[in-house]
Amino acid sequence: HTGNWAGKTVENARGVCTLENTEITLTDIPGTYSLLAHSREEEVARDYICFGGCDAVIVVCDATCLERNLNLVLQTVEISRRVVVCVNLMDEARRKGIRCDLGRLSQELGVPVIGACARSKKGLHELQKAVIDLCSRPAEPPLTLDYGPAVSARCAALEHELNKLSLKGLPVRWLALRLLEGNPSFLESLSQYLGFHPETIPEIALLLSEEDRDRFCDGIVTALYQKAKALADSCISYSDSAYNERDRRIDRILTSKRTGIPVMLLLLGLVFLITISLSNIPSALLAKGFAFLQAQLSALFTAAGAPAWLHSVCVDGIFQVLGWVISVMLPPMAIFFPLFTLLEDFGYLPRVAFNLDNYFKKAHACGKQVLTMCMGLGCNSVGVTGCRIIDSPRERLIAILTNNFMPCNGRFPTLLTIIGLFFAAQGFLGSLTSALILLLVIVFGVAVTLLMSRLLSATMLKGLPSSFTLELPPYRRPQFGTVITRSLLDRTLFVLGRAAAVAAPAGLIIWLCANVQIGDASILSHCTGFLDPFARLLGLDGVILMAFILGFPANEIVLPIILMAYLSSGTLVDVENVSALKEILTANGWTWVTALCTMLFSLLHWPCSTTWLTIRKETKSAKWTAAAMLIPTATAVIVCFIVSQFLNLFV
Repeated sequence: HTGNWAGKTVENARGVCTLENTEITLTDIPGTYSLLAHSREEEVARDYICFGGCDAVIVVCDATCLERNLNLVLQTVEISRRVVVCVNLMDEARRKGIRCDLGRLSQELGVPVIGACARSKKGLHELQKAVIDLCSRPAEPPLTLDYGPAVSARCAALEHELNKLSLKGLPVRWLALRLLEGNPSFLESLSQYLGFHPETIPEIALLLSEEDRDRFCDGIVTALYQKAKALADSCISYSDSAYNERDRRIDRILTSKRTGIPVMLLLLGLVFLITISLSNIPSALLAKGFAFLQAQLSALFTAAGAPAWLHSVCVDGIFQVLGWVISVMLPPMAIFFPLFTLLEDFGYLPRVAFNLDNYFKKAHACGKQVLTMCMGLGCNSVGVTGCRIIDSPRERLIAILTNNFMPCNGRFPTLLTIIGLFFAAQGFLGSLTSALILLLVIVFGVAVTLLMSRLLSATMLKGLPSSFTLELPPYRRPQFGTVITRSLLDRTLFVLGRAAAVAAPAGLIIWLCANVQIGDASILSHCTGFLDPFARLLGLDGVILMAFILGFPANEIVLPIILMAYLSSGTLVDVENVSALKEILTANGWTWVTALCTMLFSLLHWPCSTTWLTIRKETKSAKWTAAAMLIPTATAVIVCFIVSQFLNLFV
């Protein structure tokens, strides 16, 4: 998942385009401020630039804070002169009264510098032309930065030894500086690239073992920032502007200790309210449309003389469930995801991280965990991968083990559907009630995340919280066309397609289990009957618990499995509107308590197979992968047991 704020992207994204009859592979690497890497995403960026064999590097800078970005530019031109500096957000800079002399900056750096406004596509043609021209010319030697006589003297002896080796085109002076810094992760990456470990050479090992390495590194960093400041002073000018004051006024409301959390809850509740209130009508229309298609398909099977069992499986089983999946899931997702993406594009989600940072510190976790939770709202496997942005291994594990408590794309439709069926009356008041209930469910998930993070910090993963720096992007007018396209294609249709793809074979399996008899009952009846006593303690029933177990491949198919199991008798009900779903559920013993416990179990239960495999890949540990399954499962069981037993005393 990529985003427009730092710390969102943790992997390389690759695409191919054609410029002036030349095919170019573009690789978008994680955003970073420095190649002196301290976190996993910075290491990914550093290794690709250093060892990825790219023909040219485009360094995208923010014109509103160019001085901070020049540090990365200087480090990059130390490796290669095949660098194009793209100074983006030139329109934002002008509104803030910032003027950048790009010609002078290009002269100082010795590389092309192109101004751009990517949102309006200004400057992109010039950027493409600069890349083509740069790649067609012979490569120039890298820029040599002056770090002072002490650093130069230290490098000279090491450069002499390195010149005797095959360095595969790496700049000798730059490599000497990196070896003297002695970053362990860099040495490991360098060893893999060169095929031998630098410490095996006696002269290098001697230099690497000196005690004043920290002072040497501080000298390099200080020189880089001084050079960046000198460039900024000579190429950037400022004038009085009220533009910054606008952002500050908004932040006084959205990030204030008094109003930050209430406004956050209000905005999230408003998104839920709009989603629930607008999704009922299209859901009913889609249900009627699929009922008509089902009748036509049934007539086609009958005319073709298909066997009764094949007709039942394909038409009354698989097609009907898929029709319900689309009717019930598509409208809420098509409304919710664009609204949520608009908040992200506006620049609000990093403010959420800022507001919740203090709570995670109290839980002895890292504030960056908020960012991974936001990613988890899209997909928990992406949220788990995003935990790479957390430097501390302890805090990274906490974030991985608790990310599942945020509902993902696959669970949102189930939550929205159950709320719409059992808690939403007709009219605005019912939609408002439903939005508040869903908001409380999400807040409860955040509370469980904080509580479990604190519990893990006090037991299995003891330690103190670390601090982090988060850049808050400027508020920008969302790109409505891009947002709608991205949210519909990348989220809504992806989730719907995944649900349909998995629901169809799952529905077939359920149908077979429901129709294959062992003794006087079907396989499904035996399984659900076995689970039923335990499930009743949790406010569920055997069918619901069995659906969650069979829904391990994808959370989207839990509700279709429940419906298939309830309708497994072979006498299927024609569904003309979504309200018929409630009739099916209530006929099988559902009450509002059952609906609430099902929602809580959906929120808290074990991760899906995709997330589980991602956790295994990220932790490389069977122990922590098992913990990632057991912790949410135990939490779901305990919470549902307490809630159901308490409510049953009064219902």
